[in-house]
Amino acid sequence: MKKKLFFIALLFYGGCLSAQTVHEVRDSVQIHFRQGKIDLSPSVGDNRSALARIADSLRTSYADSIYRLQRILVVGGASPEGSVRINRWLSEKRAGVLFDYLSRYGALPDSLKASEFLGRDWGGLIRLVMDDPDVPYREETLALLREIADEARGAAPAKGDHLGRIQRLRGGAPYWYMYKRHFPDLRASRLYLWYEKVWNPAAPIPQPKAEILVPPVDTVIIRDTIYIHDTLYVARPCPERPFYMALKTNMLYDALLIPNIGVEFYLGRNWSVAADWMYGWWKTDRRHWYWRAYGGGISVRKWFGRAAEEKPLTGHHLGLYGQIFTYDFETGGRGYMGGKPGGTLWDKMNYAAGVEYGYSHPIARRLNIDFTIGVGYWGGTYHEYKPVDGCYVWQSTRQRHWFGPTKAEVSLVWLLGHGNYNKGKGGRR
Repeated sequence: MKKKLFFIALLFYGGCLSAQTVHEVRDSVQIHFRQGKIDLSPSVGDNRSALARIADSLRTSYADSIYRLQRILVVGGASPEGSVRINRWLSEKRAGVLFDYLSRYGALPDSLKASEFLGRDWGGLIRLVMDDPDVPYREETLALLREIADEARGAAPAKGDHLGRIQRLRGGAPYWYMYKRHFPDLRASRLYLWYEKVWNPAAPIPQPKAEILVPPVDTVIIRDTIYIHDTLYVARPCPERPFYMALKTNMLYDALLIPNIGVEFYLGRNWSVAADWMYGWWKTDRRHWYWRAYGGGISVRKWFGRAAEEKPLTGHHLGLYGQIFTYDFETGGRGYMGGKPGGTLWDKMNYAAGVEYGYSHPIARRLNIDFTIGVGYWGGTYHEYKPVDGCYVWQSTRQRHWFGPTKAEVSLVWLLGHGNYNKGKGGRR
């Protein structure tokens, strides 16, 4: 009899224990936002069904004691562009919007709510690039992203502006591909909900629907959202696209008293195009002294070497160039005039074309010195004359046929454009 009573008590005690058995269930959705906004809209993409499922879970957790809500966590991430301060503010505001949305289905004590700021989601970007074989220079991009991710985790010393390093890689081609294709997927807040599942014999037997309301660890990606009540916009400019340009003057021409100016534009993929113009028109008739030259040229350059990979318009370059010009040089003796006397540049031009090599060396934050030498062909008509009794007497007309050095530059280069500066050369870092 005692054994039977003990066995019955044991069964009763075991039933009590089973009534208190707790199982934790976690549910999650990932909600994406437009750049710089905190809007949430159930009408975009799959938002309505995903948020409705979370709302069903919340209603069920308050309707009976089978599922009890224990905690809600919003983890806000960001794409690489934008400051940490702005991204943190967006993360906090988006978390508040999600809490407001969920509170419509029942009171949410502050003790249940928590939010975290993930920061720039380098790990997420690496996963997206790994899954996308079309990313330009994919292996180089992955190597740089992994290096940056290690620095962000503190595993290696920081090397300056992470975003700027990505923008400068291969002329910005990988950056702009990722900006359009992958950055929107990183502007997200992930919503986690933890439930406590307790079997309570006193509660109504749950319907089959209740058993499938909260599947284990599920993720729903919502592509775009706007706000359900009021709309709040963040005053934040879109990130500037990297732009590299240079103004320059050839100091060799300056030394010869021939004013000149040049401009160079970076085209991407380590290519650039440059153009220049010179105009010096000095004369002293009393001394029969002429020093005249004007014309211009254009060149297409390919940059290479380690310095060129780190920053455009720096380092070694090879190129093709063409020039048209005229001149009139006479210092009291025999004079030489390129092309026909009078007329336009097209009537009296000489011309040159060839290949060039140069190196652009940083000397200050926004200044380089560019050394360039060109070898090619110089052709055209020129005239010889002599000043006699206040007149200029023609002597002969000849054709120029010259193969050899036809271009020389020692140019002072002023770097212009967003991100176009030399690090470690003074000014802001």
